[in-house]
Amino acid sequence: MKPITTALVLAVACLGATAATAQAPQSPPDATWDASQLPETRGIVEQYTLTPRGDVDGLILNDGTEVKLPPHLTAQIVFAIKPGDGVSVRGLRARALPLVDATSVTNIATGKSVVDNGPPDGPGRRGADQTVSGRITTLLHGKRGEVNGAVLDDGTSLRLPPPEAERLADTLRPGQTISVRGDLIDTALGKLVDVRAIGTSPDKMTEIEGPRPPRGPKGGPDRLAPPPPPPRG
Repeated sequence: MKPITTALVLAVACLGATAATAQAPQSPPDATWDASQLPETRGIVEQYTLTPRGDVDGLILNDGTEVKLPPHLTAQIVFAIKPGDGVSVRGLRARALPLVDATSVTNIATGKSVVDNGPPDGPGRRGADQTVSGRITTLLHGKRGEVNGAVLDDGTSLRLPPPEAERLADTLRPGQTISVRGDLIDTALGKLVDVRAIGTSPDKMTEIEGPRPPRGPKGGPDRLAPPPPPPRG
């Protein structure tokens, strides 16, 4: 009887280990980091966020948490995760913002996981030049926490360079009604405007300047640029 009992115990243990493995996101064998060891954030997906090309670069959860994802995962994310789904996110959480730089996202109901393990890729898209107006419900951020866009009350995402978002911070704030002009991309995943001008009304807009490194304090060096060389003696 002892050999049979031992065999049963081992079989049950193996089944339990297999079930636990199936529920946790698995990193590829050659991955440097194990996604399952990163902090977990859970919530319900409110909507996707989109890049200026119309690729998915993140999720917004129902508690306002913004989940950042690389755009090359667009197809996998759309297949596995949809608005209304409960998700488990593994990634690094920002200190002062409800922001997660995600390494993996798992659909809690289906168990389908998307893990970042490849280089960016994806076709470019170009939208039509249009003017859009609406009320800002939330701001969007890059991985460093810098503001790089917003979401309007109809779900339309806006994207603009972080330095310009900083320069126009008085206009670009939650609750503010704004008008923007730019390339509008309307897809099954959502609408996005690559902003070229922004203002409080269609006839009062400020043109968006080209991307440049975000500036630091007045008179100080750029936050993301290398430090200036030391003075020569």
